[in-house]
Amino acid sequence: MSSLRLAMVQMNPTVGDLSGNVRRIVAWIREARRAQAHIVAFPELAITGYPPEDLLFKARFIDATHHALKAVTAEARGLVVVVGYVGQGTTTTPSPNASPLPSERRPDLYNAAGILADRRIIASYYKRHLPNYGVFDESRYFHPGSRLPLLVLNGTSIGVNICEDIWFPEGPTRAQAAAGAEVIVNINASPFHVGKGMTREQVLATRARDNRVIVTYTNTVGGQDELVFDGCSVIVDHTGEIIARGKAFEEDIIIADLDAATVRRARLAQGRMKPLPSRVAALIDRIEVRLPARKSRPIVGPSLEAPLDRLDEAYRALVFGVQDYVRKNGFRRVVIGLSGGVDSALTAVIAVDALGAENVLGIFMPSPYTSRDSRNDVVDLARRLHIQVDTLSITATFNSYLRALARPFKGHRPDTTEENLQARIRGNLLMAYSNKFGHLVLTTGNKSEMSVGYATLYGDMAGGFAVIKDVPKTMVYELSHLRNLVGPAPVIPTRILDRAPTAELRPDQKDEDSLPPYAVLDPILKAYVEEDRALEDMVAMGFDRGTVARVIAMVDRSEYKRRQAPLGIKITFRAFGKDRRMPITNGYR
Repeated sequence: MSSLRLAMVQMNPTVGDLSGNVRRIVAWIREARRAQAHIVAFPELAITGYPPEDLLFKARFIDATHHALKAVTAEARGLVVVVGYVGQGTTTTPSPNASPLPSERRPDLYNAAGILADRRIIASYYKRHLPNYGVFDESRYFHPGSRLPLLVLNGTSIGVNICEDIWFPEGPTRAQAAAGAEVIVNINASPFHVGKGMTREQVLATRARDNRVIVTYTNTVGGQDELVFDGCSVIVDHTGEIIARGKAFEEDIIIADLDAATVRRARLAQGRMKPLPSRVAALIDRIEVRLPARKSRPIVGPSLEAPLDRLDEAYRALVFGVQDYVRKNGFRRVVIGLSGGVDSALTAVIAVDALGAENVLGIFMPSPYTSRDSRNDVVDLARRLHIQVDTLSITATFNSYLRALARPFKGHRPDTTEENLQARIRGNLLMAYSNKFGHLVLTTGNKSEMSVGYATLYGDMAGGFAVIKDVPKTMVYELSHLRNLVGPAPVIPTRILDRAPTAELRPDQKDEDSLPPYAVLDPILKAYVEEDRALEDMVAMGFDRGTVARVIAMVDRSEYKRRQAPLGIKITFRAFGKDRRMPITNGYR
């Protein structure tokens, strides 16, 4: 075979929607066949969606996934299909972390790549390296594999492996390349965070160069709860050069003609690779497939999408995350409490970009402390976004609360209790709209506030989805300025961006009355929350000891709040939620 025509499908599956995922996979297979591809690759666990989590403990779900795999297999004709699914079998080396079912022995499950041809499963690869850090807990569900299938397709040798496996220098890619693989088909469900794409491509380039092999990396795309998958599938040639890149945050099919002969020539020129140890060579399973000869066809030059910069990819991830969470969970409209501040403004803009102005409802809930500027800015924002805004004054309700609490509170000066009453009234009103009309409430708190507990339980934290929960306050401003550069006119009023941040829960209140300036706070939070740095490390970085100690204390004692917060979109290296699981009852300081 002079060239191998590969199709990589970065599809957007929905976790648990087996029939829907199969329909999409079958449609993509047919498109790949029309493009005369020899082999088409789908993402990791494409049939179930990723991550299926405790659905994997349901025996009926596992049975249903096997029926789904059969439906995909029936479409595998005229080309080879590589698709992610849940494998099942027996292992002699059980994973120590895999949890048994409470009432019966749990079957041995594998994160598998099925290799399908001639309407049958000709081989399966079981993922060997199961990530168990950050948002991952695969060893809770899966056993590691051991065999290493090597597909020989019309003379081209192809190794198949899954996601984490390719991050290890001495992992399956090394063994498969040493056994003769000229192309590696690696299928993935790699969650997004800012900057990950660059790191990912550097690893792939190193792996391709070190093993003198073409690496193809098919990634999933879409939003799944707090995770967003960015796609950006790539092909890296044997020299480490990126020769194809898929779209970011969009479904895409990348078709490329790969010349395995260049790999063979490079290996001849550079000398033989180190032979496999006999124990590893015994794990290689060779599978030969011959496809019918085809008429000559024009060589396909693969697309090479430009990578996004830091802020562009963060903004697109937020929009995509909202879009998929709303769509996949059956909502049509969202409701947002608009305050006249930058956080609620950015949340509203993201929602409009994700769902359309007609599906975004703003609620403005002024209190006795709400300024005229805030009122005007909400009106201005709504006009620019073309969204409906309902105004509900909370003054009368707030006064009734104060009257009801006058006797028990007698002799106690007003404090944050009275401030939080206002936030909780607003939370009640937003949830009433949600109950009555079925709208999803989008909360507007940012990562800086969530870190230090500058948020009210059952108040501004009340809602179904926290859009900017993982966006530090300084990045909120960066993203707002970025978005204002798009389109014929700015969408966020200038005064919103220029005013000092304030919750307006008491006269002349400013965030900096309670917090360090965000330009100081955010780097400390990054060091402590994302990098696990100790107090002394941060002092050595140049931060004031007292400020650092104060911030650490606020973060630690706010864990109970975060545990009760709605989930939100992960965009940083380490987000609150699945990514950072700290005990609430915790005596360590």
